[in-house]
Amino acid sequence: MTLTIGALRAEPGRKTRGSLSADLGSTTAEVPLILVNGSRPGPRVVITGGVHGGEFIGVDAATRLAGLLEPEEVAGQLVICPVANPPAVYGGRLNISPLDGVNINRVFPGDKDGGPSDRMAAWLFEHLIDGADAYVDLHSGGIDQYLLDFVGYRLTGDDALDAKNRAMAHAVGYELVIFGTSADGGNSHAAANRQGVPAILVETGQLGDRDPATVRRLLDALYRLLRHLGAIEASEHIKQPTVQPRDWIWTGDVESPAAGLWYPDAVTGDEVTEGQTIGRIIDPADGAEHKVAAVSTGMIIYNMSGLTVRPGTHLAAIATPHD
Repeated sequence: MTLTIGALRAEPGRKTRGSLSADLGSTTAEVPLILVNGSRPGPRVVITGGVHGGEFIGVDAATRLAGLLEPEEVAGQLVICPVANPPAVYGGRLNISPLDGVNINRVFPGDKDGGPSDRMAAWLFEHLIDGADAYVDLHSGGIDQYLLDFVGYRLTGDDALDAKNRAMAHAVGYELVIFGTSADGGNSHAAANRQGVPAILVETGQLGDRDPATVRRLLDALYRLLRHLGAIEASEHIKQPTVQPRDWIWTGDVESPAAGLWYPDAVTGDEVTEGQTIGRIIDPADGAEHKVAAVSTGMIIYNMSGLTVRPGTHLAAIATPHD
C-alpha cells in the first residue's frame, strides 16, 4: 500500500524524503518528513522530534533513525518528523514559539483556524498522527531544564488503550515510567490518546544536551520500541535494557508565582515533602523574596535550572512510585 502524505509518496519497499508546507496563517513552515514504507505489512508508526526548541536529542535521534532504517528492515509504515515545530526549533531556544509565545505542547490537537501554534498542532494531527497505530513524541531537557530520563503515558479509561500505552512505555527500556491519571490537556500524547491512538512521550537528556552518547541511548530505546510494535524484527544489534522499568505517578507541578530570579534549594532527584520550601524567587528590583513550596510529596523528576522565570514557569515536576 502506498504511503502518501500531502505531495510525498513512498511505494512499498521505498523510502522518501522531503518537506511539506504548513499554513500557519501569518506565515508558512516547511516541515521535514521521512517516509519509510516497509517491504511487508505492519503497523503505521509516527515519530516526532522538535516539538520544542532547544531540545536537540530527539531531533538528532529521529534524523539518525530515518537515515539508518531501510524499507527491507521495516514491516508497515514509519513516518518520521525530526522537526515538528520549525518556528520554535529554528527561531527559538525555549519551549514556546517566537511567533505567538505559545507552548504547542499545551494546545494539541490544535485548531486550524487559530493562531500559529494552534495551526501547527492541527497540521501535525491532520497529516501525521490521525489514524496511526502508534505515536512517539521525543523530548529532552532544554537549555534551562535538568531532568531524569523518563517515559510518560496516560490512563484514558479505555483498558485496551491503557494496556497498549503502558506496554509501549515499558518497551522503551528506561527505569522511570511515569503516568498521568487522565488523557486531558494539550500534550501531544494525551491528545493522540483522545483520538484512539496509542502514544507515549520520551524524555532523554537535559540542559540542551547534544552529546552523541545521549543520542545513542535514545536510538537504542527507539529500536527496542519498534521491535515491540512489530515494525522491525529482533536483531543482535538491538541492545537489551540495563534497568527494569518501574511505574511512577505524577503527583504535582510547581509553577512560579512571580517574575524574578530563581534559586532552587531542591533539585532533580531530590526527595521532597508537601509544603517543603524547594526554592526562592527574588525580585531583582527590590530584593523581595517569594518562597516556593512543594505541592506534593515525592521525587523531583525535572526542575528549572535557569535563573530568570516568569509567572507560570514550570519550576519542578514531582512523581512518586506507583507501587
